[in-house]
Amino acid sequence: MKPVSNLHKTEEHEGSGHPADHAAFAQVARGYYTPIVALFTATLIISNICATKGVEFLGDESVSLGPLQILPIATDGAFFLFPLAYILGDVLSEVYGFRATRRAIYYGFAALLLTVACFAIAIRLPAASFYENQEAFRTVIGTTPRLVIAGLAGYFVGQLLNSATLVLIKERTKEKYLWARLIGSTIVGEFADTLIFCAIAAAAIGIDTWQQFVNYVIVGFLWKTLCEVLVMPITYRVIAFLKKREPGYAPREVDPLHA
Repeated sequence: MKPVSNLHKTEEHEGSGHPADHAAFAQVARGYYTPIVALFTATLIISNICATKGVEFLGDESVSLGPLQILPIATDGAFFLFPLAYILGDVLSEVYGFRATRRAIYYGFAALLLTVACFAIAIRLPAASFYENQEAFRTVIGTTPRLVIAGLAGYFVGQLLNSATLVLIKERTKEKYLWARLIGSTIVGEFADTLIFCAIAAAAIGIDTWQQFVNYVIVGFLWKTLCEVLVMPITYRVIAFLKKREPGYAPREVDPLHA
């Protein structure tokens, strides 16, 4: 017959699933999905803050081709970082599928909303008597409603289209022609993202002519697509690394948009 103390410990362990002699903790899922989603979300937040700054290269030059303004080149302050969000989106879509990528997009969307809400609250908090940078603080992080809507709409539509396009192409090509999936999905997603963002936010960042608007859309689209091509060797290696180390990577007998 078991001693009363040991019997109590055994019943506690069996009834609750918790060991009687140690503190209980949930087990963190292993794998690379979580850190990739964290980097993906951070990239989106930082990019949307940087994008509030209008940037112009070769401002002293003026070259046009019909309605297209070639020079100066107008873009935003996130031009150097935002392509990384689509590269990470491609990695997520290729390795983990559309459902997992869609979940990451939802996480990013929620994080962006939280960021905007926190910025709005921080701006409206009464400044301390010794704090002399209230207006500068408001200028840097005080995005207008139009920019918020533009960033959220462009990101949400563009990323979903990017992921859906990649997995639909993959359903036909399987493990072949990865380059076609990466470039094809980026073209669809980046164009939709850039067009939506520019259409909503152009006036808010100082774009007030059709020439500047067309230039902004085309330059942004071409730049982001070019970045995908330039870093493709790295993307290939990252995807190959993940496919070899994720034990659950295998064909699934379901619709690609539900995989």
